[in-house]
Formats: sequence, structure tokens, C-alpha cells
Amino acid sequence: MVQLPPWIPSPAQVAIPVAVLLSLALVRRLDAPAGQWGRRLRSRFLLGVPWGTLVSVLGVLAVYLFVQGGAGNWRNPVTLPFSSWSYLYPTGWLLAPFSHTGPGHLVGNLTTTLAVAPLAEYFFGHFPSKRGENPFFSRTSNPWIRAFVVFPAGVALVGVATSVFAWGPIIGFSGVAFAFVGFALVRYPLMTVVAVTAQGAIRTAYRAVRDPIVVGSASRRFGDPWWFGIAVQGHALGLLLGILLGVVVLYRRRERVGALRLWTGAVLLGMSMTLWALWWYRGESTYVLYRGWGVVFVVALAVVTTVAATADRRPLFGDVSRQQVGLLALLLPLAIMVGVAVPVNLTTVGDASVPGGGPAIEVRGYDVTYAEGVQNQKVSAIDVSMFGETTNVTTSGVIVVNDDREIWAQSVSKGRLAFTGRASVRVGGVGWSEDVQVKRRGWSMDGGGTAYQVWLRGPDDGEWTHTFASGPATAGATLANRSIRIAPANGTFYLRLLNDNATSRLAQIPAHNETVRLGPVRIEREHRKLFAAVNGTRVQIATREKYR
Repeated sequence: MVQLPPWIPSPAQVAIPVAVLLSLALVRRLDAPAGQWGRRLRSRFLLGVPWGTLVSVLGVLAVYLFVQGGAGNWRNPVTLPFSSWSYLYPTGWLLAPFSHTGPGHLVGNLTTTLAVAPLAEYFFGHFPSKRGENPFFSRTSNPWIRAFVVFPAGVALVGVATSVFAWGPIIGFSGVAFAFVGFALVRYPLMTVVAVTAQGAIRTAYRAVRDPIVVGSASRRFGDPWWFGIAVQGHALGLLLGILLGVVVLYRRRERVGALRLWTGAVLLGMSMTLWALWWYRGESTYVLYRGWGVVFVVALAVVTTVAATADRRPLFGDVSRQQVGLLALLLPLAIMVGVAVPVNLTTVGDASVPGGGPAIEVRGYDVTYAEGVQNQKVSAIDVSMFGETTNVTTSGVIVVNDDREIWAQSVSKGRLAFTGRASVRVGGVGWSEDVQVKRRGWSMDGGGTAYQVWLRGPDDGEWTHTFASGPATAGATLANRSIRIAPANGTFYLRLLNDNATSRLAQIPAHNETVRLGPVRIEREHRKLFAAVNGTRVQIATREKYR
């Protein structure tokens, strides 16, 4: 089989755009628009192009490539310094809404933007809506300024708002993407549903061009619930901001949309975009999803949107108009979100010591360590208990602390490290990044627990630094009325033979194909397995952890 150079596209990669273009040409032939499509686009867009959307997409992509270092490491950009950790760390809340955790996160938000933002920009328009008005009469009506300045500036302001008024740290353009959805929804509800559906098609086409042939096989993987980590409050904030701005434009233009269409579109969008995924922590690695209340939340949001967007200027009671009540209905949940966000985002890490009892790796202000059962300083910043849940949450895993940047984060969970055995934590800032390596080694006792240890290695370190040792683990089997325990300490795994009174023997785990004797018990090692033998009885007592 002939191997093509990597820079030459495969036949499938060529066929995808050709098939799309040919099918569009056929549709145009069948529809015979006679220039109507172009005229309609040019009536709202300068030269028929949604320039503001393109400028916004290029801006977000530039942040990923050149600020987060994605150009040099596409799959593993710097993320920690570009989250909105606190009001006292401006770099975080300024760049968080335009930064992303990886290529999947970036592509997901940009494909949503490419699908929905043009519709929102079409509603916004590059030209004045009044007939006979000269578009170049003022700066605010100049189509060039509206396309290349006003719309992108509005996108940037909404992005910063989703960062400043979010409940705790966020990262990603999804809040702005939801704002596009909310803005377009109030004028073109069903078209917005179609646009959001098109986002999936755009993402699939992108992946098909990038990887036209994918080979997969069954495998075991570690994964949290798919809904864990969804910033629902950030999405809801962005959606409400978009709806509010859209309603204001509707009021100014005296336009109105049918209530049934708007309610239907709002419910469908809320369901399809998982706005119902309300979740919280319940322990270190357990989370609870309030799916039922999430559906109620989506329906309530649809009702508020419909009431606000369809209100007219007729008085409801006294001098209060229906539109004023509609705006109040939108402003009330926004005010509640802002009221919660301000005290949460004013909290600081301060001079908090590095969690855990082991040493940490220090890299230009960052402290990286491993700890278990420590209080999550960000989630537990304000102690609240409601409806059987609490913000007093503990966490275990690789912890990163930076007092100057107000960063306190679990970078790798205990469960993930136990599954993979190794991890890399990237720290950095604008223009620089460094990696701290983490590894875990352990032994699982048959019928008992697991004894393990964790090491760290900094970017300039030649050797690993031992940082954590778990408690001992005891085998379920007993031999000669004695139990066997593995006790980790200072980077070494020790075998202990226990009787009813006290520890009787101590030795290190032997190397492969070697043995060690603990009193009457002989310990043998075969590759990853440990066996104990006494008086002709031989049983397996432990297996070295295997990672994936």
C-alpha cells in the first residue's frame, strides 16, 4: 500500500468538503433563490458576512494558541493561571472566559459559536433598522464599526461578566456561547434550536476531516460522571445575560415573538444543552445530580423568558407596564446570582499552608503536593449547609496552591492517579509553563486494602521526591495464626508479620524471584505477585498495582 506524505489530505478528507459544496449547489439549483439569499444576508451583514462572529472566534483561538501555549502543546495548554480564582487576581477573571482546558473544550465552544453567533449577529445587525436612515451618520450606526468593534466588544464584555459573576472559578467560552443562544432565542426561537442542532453537525464534520478513519477497541477507563464539572451556573448566567440584552433590543425595536414558539424554543434548548444538569459534591469522589429539579429549572426559565420577551407597553397595574415587570423578572435571578458571586469571589487563599504532611515541589510561586482528606479551600470558602448538602467538602489527590494568584486546586484526583499511576501537572503563566511529574506505586492485599506511596518530580529535579505514604494494608488470609501486613514508609514497602500480641518480624518486600523469611513464614515474589508459605501451605497475599 502506498504511504502518502502526512501533508497530503486523504481521499476522505477531500471528499467531505466536495460533498458539502456539491450538495449546496444542488439545493441552490432546486430552490432557485435568484439572489434572494445574498440580498437577505447583505441586508443585515456588511458584505453579507458575520464579521463580528469571525473576529470573536479568532480572538478566542488566539488566546488558546499564544497565551495558553496551545501553539506549542495543542493537547495540554496552561490552564491553572487562566481561571477566575478571585477578584484579587485580575489576570484570571479577565482571561478565563476566553481560555480553555484542552482541544475538546475549545472545539466544542467554537463550533457552538460558529453555529449560533451568526444568528445572534443577524438579530443585532450591521445596519440601522429604521428605513431611510444613513448608516454612516454616526459611529454607532456605521456598519464597519458595528461589525468589527461594537459586536466583538459586546462579546468581550459579556465574557468578562460571566467570569466576574460566576460562582467560583470558571474557564471557557461556554458562558458567552449561551449568551449568543439567549440573545438569538428571543427573536428567532425555532431557528436557534436548529442552529444549536447544527453545532453537532459542524463538530462531526470537523472531526471527520481531522480523523476520517478511527480504530477503537474495548478498554477500561477511569471517568467521573459526565455531568461532573459542568458549569451550570456559568451557563445559566450567560443565557440570562443574552436573554436580557435580546429583550432590551426587542423593546427598542418594538418587535414581538409568539409566546408558544418562544416557550417551546426555550424548553428545547434548555433540555438539549443540559441546562438541567444541576449537581453538587457528596464526598471526595461522589457527586449528586438533581435531574428532576433541573427540569423544573429549565421550564421556569422558559416561562420567565416568555413573559419578558412577549410583554408590551400596556400598564399591568398603576403606572407599571408589562415590559417593566418582564425586565424585573429577568433582573431578579441575575441579581441573586450576582449577590452570591460577589462574596464567593472575594475569598482568598491568603497565606494558607500547603495541605498534607509531605513535602511539595515549588515552581515559581506554585506549590504542588499530594494530600488526602483535606478541606477544599475553594468549595469550602463559605460554609453553607442546605437541603442535606454542604459546602464543607474534602478532597484527595494532587493539590496545587499559589497564594499570589489565589489558586487552590485539585489538579489530579486520587482515583485518577490510582488508575493511571502517573500524571503531569502543568503550571505557568503568560509566556511560560513548567511540568511537575507525579507517580504512584502500591500493593493490593488479597482480601484487604491497598498500601501505596506517591512521589513528585519538578522540572529541574533529577530524582523523585517522596511526598505521601498511605496507611498499612493487611492480607485477608492468616498463616500459622499470624497475619501479614504491608506498611509503606519513606519510599519503601515493608512486610510485617503480626500475631495476637505484637509485631514479630519486619522486612522489605523482596525483589523479583527472591524470598524473605519472617519467622516461620516465607515470602516469595513472582513478578507482580507476593506469596506466603508455611508448613507446605502457600497462598497469594498481594499483587502490585497495575496501571492503565
